[in-house]
Amino acid sequence: MSKDSSSLPVALVAVLAPLPRPLSYRVPSRLADRLQIGSRVRVPLGRRQAIGYVVELSAAAEGDLREIGELLDDRPLFNAGHAAFYRKAADYYAYPVGEAVRTALPAGLSGRGAQPVILSDRLYRPTEHDDPGRGPRQQELLAAIRARGSRLLSELRQQFPAPHATLNRLVELGLLTVDTVERRRDPFASDIVPHPPPALNPEQQQALAELAELVDQLPAFAPVLLHGVTGSGKTEVYLQTIAMILARGRQALVLVPEIALTPQLVARFRGRFAAAGVRLAVLHSGLSDGERFDAWRAAIAGEIDVIIGARSAIFAPLPRLGLIVVDEEHDASYKQSEAFRYNARDLALLRGQQDGAIVLLGSATPALTSYRHAHDGRYRFLRLPQRSSGQPLPEIALVDLSGAPLAGGLSPELGQALADTVTAGEQALLLLNRRGYAPFLLCHDCGATLRCPNCAITLTYSRVEQGLRCHYCDFRLRPPETCERCHGANLLPEGQGTERLEEEVRELLPEARVARMDRDTTTRKGAHLRLVEQMARGEIDVLIGTQMIAKGHDFPAVTLVGVLNADTGLNLPDFRSAERMFALLSQVAGRAGRGTRLGRVLIQTFNPDHHTFDHVVRHDYQGFAEQELAQREALDYPPFGHLVNLVLAGNEPSKVEAAAAELAARLQQQAGAVEILGPAPCLLVRLRGKHRVQILLKARHRPPLRRLIERLQRSELRPSAGVTLTLDIDPLDMF
Repeated sequence: MSKDSSSLPVALVAVLAPLPRPLSYRVPSRLADRLQIGSRVRVPLGRRQAIGYVVELSAAAEGDLREIGELLDDRPLFNAGHAAFYRKAADYYAYPVGEAVRTALPAGLSGRGAQPVILSDRLYRPTEHDDPGRGPRQQELLAAIRARGSRLLSELRQQFPAPHATLNRLVELGLLTVDTVERRRDPFASDIVPHPPPALNPEQQQALAELAELVDQLPAFAPVLLHGVTGSGKTEVYLQTIAMILARGRQALVLVPEIALTPQLVARFRGRFAAAGVRLAVLHSGLSDGERFDAWRAAIAGEIDVIIGARSAIFAPLPRLGLIVVDEEHDASYKQSEAFRYNARDLALLRGQQDGAIVLLGSATPALTSYRHAHDGRYRFLRLPQRSSGQPLPEIALVDLSGAPLAGGLSPELGQALADTVTAGEQALLLLNRRGYAPFLLCHDCGATLRCPNCAITLTYSRVEQGLRCHYCDFRLRPPETCERCHGANLLPEGQGTERLEEEVRELLPEARVARMDRDTTTRKGAHLRLVEQMARGEIDVLIGTQMIAKGHDFPAVTLVGVLNADTGLNLPDFRSAERMFALLSQVAGRAGRGTRLGRVLIQTFNPDHHTFDHVVRHDYQGFAEQELAQREALDYPPFGHLVNLVLAGNEPSKVEAAAAELAARLQQQAGAVEILGPAPCLLVRLRGKHRVQILLKARHRPPLRRLIERLQRSELRPSAGVTLTLDIDPLDMF
């Protein structure tokens, strides 16, 4: 190190390693003029080299620091504001900051795989010469370019066959100039269908008036809960609020819970904003690496006005953010279930607070935490209590299955209603929240089932794939001809999944056009959108699906919704099970009766007296929320308390259980105001080959929990070797 190295600036680098804090490195003089916050670098870490991201730059500091080795990109990947947000998010969820930044970045910029190629194009502009050109070919090309002011070669190729030679000649003649520019990959393949603003009802007008007040106060953080029944026109409120944001030179970010919903939403946004020159981008895992790479680069360059995406889009580098919309904010899909276990809805509030933006949470069935905050005045509370079309909400009825004969899983009432609907030329949805043909194969000679060797669960049988599959670790097995235990040949599928229901509905209604929407039928790119478009064109009479069919779809011809196995979700050992089931049933019920005809919903259950069903039938969200919140307050469950789930996992059950018992005992000694529950086996005691035990930390206030978490991060309470410890802050699933 040179004598004057102490005068060189210092960079805080979030290294891709399991480290809770960034590390300090000295900036070498050769990089001092080029290194910025957001730069990706290579740094020494112990005896190896590691990738990291610069999250802070400071003046020279005393001490013998190692130097940054290499700058990996010409431009930074994010700015100082985004760096601060990533660090806050990592700190809140007790996750290594470098790994958190890698999660935020698209593949190719995060160290996961090769960086996508930057595509180039040629941009032609007319010069000041007014010469019309020589011959019809030159004249046509010149006119097309002059009409727009400039044209890309890729665009001209679509309009004119083999234009290269003519364009080169026009450049030689001094009638055109040409520059090489970067070309973005375009994921928007569909045509733009104009979507003009509709007339608003008084409730929508009132909601927009209140949002306009908040827009006028920007930059000022403003959390808002928009509670609107299904079909109340929440999306229109989003669109018109975004228009106000854009008029003030700010940007908007729109989050949806499932990537399958983005094509419909993008089409509607393009139909509204394309004519005004609004620049849209999408960010989600369904895009190619190149498409995500281009969208990210365009966003950091300030070339994007609105981004639409799933949960990971919360990290998008929008420098002038004025509005974050979280549609279907109650949905558990916003919570990442592995690695960096963040909740995009909660991070939206954190980012809105940091950037001085409005955060608009929208739902027909708000999360009880959000409803409580709005009720207490922490969020502004806007309501849309009726459908924008003026149609009433559908009539919901319970079908008691006790002693009822079932045909293909359908009660006589639902079977008849389905037949009547198809005969009338209307459409129906059937919800069965279990995919596959059957949940398991059962030996009818000895009672054995086929189970996943890696997970504590039976293998789901698919007749289409002619195989057995674990939906947790993706273990696959061809069905054996005989039972492995008794060697009997009486292995038969038991229970019902969407695949089997589809088969049985086809047999019941052979004239009906039946389709299925679940993870198995929508894995290919564009498959989900094709099903949606077929429904919209009336080419499907009965659509069968998992909870995917309950989210965000607007099918005006659907007049009947049937729900099978409605009790399953209520029997889970989870204090949120009733909330989840109420939301799912209310959401899928809301798909019925959105057109000119009244809707009808039939829910099959063995437990019609459960209070959840009573509130669903009456469309009584407020009554349900008040009842559930009273129970949670008595037990200090969220939103009245805070939870952290500690999951210990390892190959040897005895070692995991001993480590969990030891950790729980040590936690008890330092618990203070924190209640230590467990250790107890996880609901899935074995997952992907690992034996699992959990300890739940519960506290009325967050600071005592944070102190315990910090001790865990400092390794004061870490388990023994061979056992991993995962922290899940604010857990939603404890399986």
